[in-house]
Amino acid sequence: MYAKLQSFIAKSVSRSNACWMTLGLSSSATLASLWVFLHTAPLPIIVLILNLATLLAIGLQQWRSRKSIKFQPRELAERLLQVQENERHRLSRELHDDIGQLLTAAKLQSDWLKRRLPEELQDHCVLLCGTLNETLAKVRDVSAILNPRQLTSLGLEASLRAHLLKTLEHTPVHWSLECQQRLDGIAEEIAVATFRITQEAVTNMLRHAQAHNLLVRLQRLPQGLSLFISDDGQGFSPVINPGLEGQQGMAGMSERVDQLGGTLSVKSQAGKGTRIEALFPWAPRAVERASPHKVPQ
Repeated sequence: MYAKLQSFIAKSVSRSNACWMTLGLSSSATLASLWVFLHTAPLPIIVLILNLATLLAIGLQQWRSRKSIKFQPRELAERLLQVQENERHRLSRELHDDIGQLLTAAKLQSDWLKRRLPEELQDHCVLLCGTLNETLAKVRDVSAILNPRQLTSLGLEASLRAHLLKTLEHTPVHWSLECQQRLDGIAEEIAVATFRITQEAVTNMLRHAQAHNLLVRLQRLPQGLSLFISDDGQGFSPVINPGLEGQQGMAGMSERVDQLGGTLSVKSQAGKGTRIEALFPWAPRAVERASPHKVPQ
């Protein structure tokens, strides 16, 4: 019984409820003091002033807290994306450095055994070597997906092309990556968001769309970097709030675009494919470099 009562009190007296209770009690105390001051023996004026000051301070605090709540969801989304990227980088390092090294050592040991085992065990050793090679390749692929290191060394266009080539290599999807302008000088946060959105769109297409054709187009516009993704798959029904409807991938796309102050448009219909358009505005320091430059022939 005591545990239930304690739980009820903990749930009831939340931070918001506590603020309102404090405000209500202060209001009551002020009104009571005012009533006593007007109808009975004289009340020291300092008591009334203190009550009024308390009421004013608490009311101001409540107003400021309600105003700051408006900014919390966006700040929370930005922090969540930062945590996700940091965690992906950590997992990528562990896969590449720790597990990758262990698998490489196991592969070397299996090669050593293969040269010394009798003939009747060679087939088993060949199977073991093949399994280790395949596992090592999978680990490297997952590490690259979690942390696309080539974004820094190769740039956005080459990284996207390498990802599409690797991901769609053994699928019936015909894909095209169009980019008519140079993409050097792109801010890291824009490059990462563009790569992640394309990565999520391609993953969703492979899982659900059963598409045969995919187009990814990058354009360097004066107002920002434009990303366009289109497929001819089964399509789906976009919703206003994808996070609440279980469309976590689309919610992640929207959060990345919102974090950078951009815009996202998703158009899809059953049987008519999907079109995703995102625009990432340039940072103020990069506006002078934002004009499109044609790739020299």
